Amino acid sequence: RRQATEYSTSSSDEELESRPSLTHKAKRAIRKRRKLEKETKQLIKQEELKRLHKAQAIQRQLEELEERQRALEIFGVKLERELRGEADSGTKDENQMLHEWFELVMEKNKLMRYESELLIIAQELELEDHQSRLEQKLREKMAIDDSLKDEMDLNEEDEI
Repeated sequence: RRQATEYSTSSSDEELESRPSLTHKAKRAIRKRRKLEKETKQLIKQEELKRLHKAQAIQRQLEELEERQRALEIFGVKLERELRGEADSGTKDENQMLHEWFELVMEKNKLMRYESELLIIAQELELEDHQSRLEQKLREKMAIDDSLKDEMDLNEEDEI
């Protein structure tokens, strides 16, 4: 990609040099605009990578959360059986088992709230990504001269 970009940039520079009608200032302005466009694309890619890394971290946290919830569910089922007298509770008294059960419920609720927060953050990342793609698409549409656009292109640009 880098070689293709360098090649296209150098060939673009050659095109600029071969145009005698362009003034030195115009050529410099075109180069500056191209450089700015390239830097903007790089920033967009960096933002996309940041969002990707954040999304991957959220996915890992969700998987860990699911594991913890499964373990709590198994422990909860065992504890409920002991409370009902269906399983051997050993030396535990009923008050201690109730206390453990309430702590388990509180921990499970805490994990569910955390999961909701993570899902909201993931949705926010999706929306940011969608917005970025739309902005890029709009920039590309707006870069085309209006005289070259047909009605469909203009409608699409308005819709974006």
